[in-house]
Amino acid sequence: MSRLLIVVESAQDWAPYFPSEQVITFDDYLQLPPAKTNRTRVINLCRKFSYLSKGYYCSLLAEARGHSVIPSVKTLNDLRNHTSFSVIAEQLHSQADKFLTKLANREENTFEFWVFFGESSVPELKKLARELFEQQPCPILKVELNWRGGWRINSLKVAPVHTLTEPEQEAFANALDRFSAQLWRKPKTQKISRYEMAILVNPDEKLPPSDDKALKKFVKAGNRLGINVDFIGRKDIRKLPEYDMLFIRETTNIDHHTFQFACRAEAEGLAVIDDPQSIIRCTNKVYLADLFNARNVDTPATRLISTRSKPALDKVAEELGFPMIVKIPDGSFSRGMVKVEDREGLDHAVTELLKKSALLLAQEFMYTDYDWRVGVLNGKPLYACKYFMAGGHWQIYDHDNIADPSGGYQTMPTYEVPRKVIDTAIKAAGLIGKGLYGVDLKQSGKRVVVIEVNDNPSIDAGVEDEFIGDELYNLIMQEFINRVQIIRRLREEL
Repeated sequence: MSRLLIVVESAQDWAPYFPSEQVITFDDYLQLPPAKTNRTRVINLCRKFSYLSKGYYCSLLAEARGHSVIPSVKTLNDLRNHTSFSVIAEQLHSQADKFLTKLANREENTFEFWVFFGESSVPELKKLARELFEQQPCPILKVELNWRGGWRINSLKVAPVHTLTEPEQEAFANALDRFSAQLWRKPKTQKISRYEMAILVNPDEKLPPSDDKALKKFVKAGNRLGINVDFIGRKDIRKLPEYDMLFIRETTNIDHHTFQFACRAEAEGLAVIDDPQSIIRCTNKVYLADLFNARNVDTPATRLISTRSKPALDKVAEELGFPMIVKIPDGSFSRGMVKVEDREGLDHAVTELLKKSALLLAQEFMYTDYDWRVGVLNGKPLYACKYFMAGGHWQIYDHDNIADPSGGYQTMPTYEVPRKVIDTAIKAAGLIGKGLYGVDLKQSGKRVVVIEVNDNPSIDAGVEDEFIGDELYNLIMQEFINRVQIIRRLREEL
């Protein structure tokens, strides 16, 4: 079996990424004893690749040791001498003609894009990126096109990993995962799943967190990464010890079998999303309101209601004004929530809702055309959506409208979302834990407030994945693998 080594110049260069035993420094690589087998693959991520630099020597030594390395010494020499430019220039118009034609209308006469393991940061140039990588295999290439009566390659640079920005780091890491899996996984006929995952679903749920198409995409992503995926139901809790991971794709609640599954799985040492602590914290809006108030996370003005007494409700009305929102702490999908227009309506709403919960929340009403939903996984933003209000309604879901209960949506790249929205979402999610969360926010002018954090966010095919596509499922399944590896390592240390 071949082994993979990722060589960096300094351990700090790998700090933004998940720790791995496969990542070693250049100095460590120098000290490696002769391997019993030469089936070693080396990805050279040193900082400099000029002649006689550490990056150059890393590739040179790898070849001397019989290791398969990218970039090779030949590739480094070719790029330094511009040998590849004339060969690649002919590919430009045949593979990216439409996109390049649009670029011709730009005021700038240069255009740059990244190539990570043959994947382009510009989707329209993916074929060109693949061609570049096949001719000159490099982990990271920065390509500059120049307009001289036609687009031509002006420069190809081997870029160091430590200079990448956060969005570039994410794209690089994802491309690395796919590249290593494609080249060095066992043939399909010999493939044995390294991990076993159970996905808890309820086929009869009317508004499940993921539709059938999304669930199939999770399965495919898991299979690509070496995860065998089984769907289980509420009667299958005894099967949990057979698995390494539990992914709950059924709406969670404390007084519910989903919480029992999460607790049992955690006790059995499985990697669990949603974990019990996240379910406890997210499913109760009283907890969230108090937490965010204590940690200075901006939310709509909120008051707790535990009584129908006139003085208490008069005070709430005076402090929040009308209209206001009154809701039960554990409602979901806009259920258990009432918009109150006047004092009489407040009395009625409180009377009815106190039959369902001993404690209610009253919040100032903030109307916006849409709510933000930012998906956050282990502290990093995955996706961002605008969920628009249902037609003629003040909520995203209108349960009285059977024909068309929900509004539209717009999925966006996270880098196009206002920075304050992203930062607020990450901060709010971080106060809950390191799981998978959907943070709902409202934006009014410069004000950004958190409405709630969902521990079991919706991920439907064609909605949340509209921008990054299958990569959304890959990232989530890879996070499970990372967690299982940590659990296994801790077990070995005991």
